[in-house]
Amino acid sequence: MTRNGNSAHYTRIGVDLGGTKIEALALDPAGREVYRKRVATPRGDYDATVAAIASLVRDAETELGMRARVGVGMPGTISRLTGLVKNSNSLWLLGRALGDDLCKALGREVKLANDANCFALSEAVDGAGAGAEVVFGVILGTGAGSGVVVRGQVLTGPNGIAGEWGHNPLPLPGAEDLPLPDCYCGRKGCIETYLSGPGLARDHAVLTGNALTPEEIVRKGHEETLCRYERRLARALSGVINILDPDVIVLGGGLSNLERLYANVPALWGPYVFSDHVATRLVRNRHGDASGVRGAAWLWGR
Repeated sequence: MTRNGNSAHYTRIGVDLGGTKIEALALDPAGREVYRKRVATPRGDYDATVAAIASLVRDAETELGMRARVGVGMPGTISRLTGLVKNSNSLWLLGRALGDDLCKALGREVKLANDANCFALSEAVDGAGAGAEVVFGVILGTGAGSGVVVRGQVLTGPNGIAGEWGHNPLPLPGAEDLPLPDCYCGRKGCIETYLSGPGLARDHAVLTGNALTPEEIVRKGHEETLCRYERRLARALSGVINILDPDVIVLGGGLSNLERLYANVPALWGPYVFSDHVATRLVRNRHGDASGVRGAAWLWGR
């Protein structure tokens, strides 16, 4: 836990609801972190998850001596049709009224957004995409999530699924991409099944017969596996550029630390982009693991 300074002007608390941990962070008006605390996620227990979030917020407010506006980044999203959680890989949240239940638990309005949207918002506000008109944020970790921010505002869309890049099919699958792997969403060949950390590990096992973690693959420099990954990432991002034409694409998640991506992927995506020149920049995130929780706090604006 960290604390710093006079609490009178702290008005935003962000909460990042992850599969293994829940983290709360408070920002001052200048965007400086003034409080942070995390607890383990009560996996499989919905009521305990809601209680844990409420407890983190109350602890932060007690420590800082103020009542805050609260934003929550979550896996999945809230259905516009039912008001219930959908598209979440934290299965115990599915079909639950998380927004309503958090509002009741905290006695105020709570803003919720997909965790990848929060990541993109954080990097667009004061991160690697600051000042850009259109930012596409990608998390390459246990999954492959993404979010879109236009002129400082998260784009959600009428279906609440803007930026659902990871569950589109991998473009132009060739022999090295077959057979199409199964995805937890019920489809086959989703971008996430290739470009997430588990997807990288699966592909290496298929290619070599050896089971390694993503960290081991990177550390040992398995060139063929990493080149296959880069070719797929280039194709997957070229579709984003063709449709959205973002100023900047910001990478987050564990695989964003692979330095070679930032030179190799832009060198590969040109043939798939419908333009004679690609000005879109591919950059590493600025705020690291804190980006999602910072973005949740920024859901209330600056």
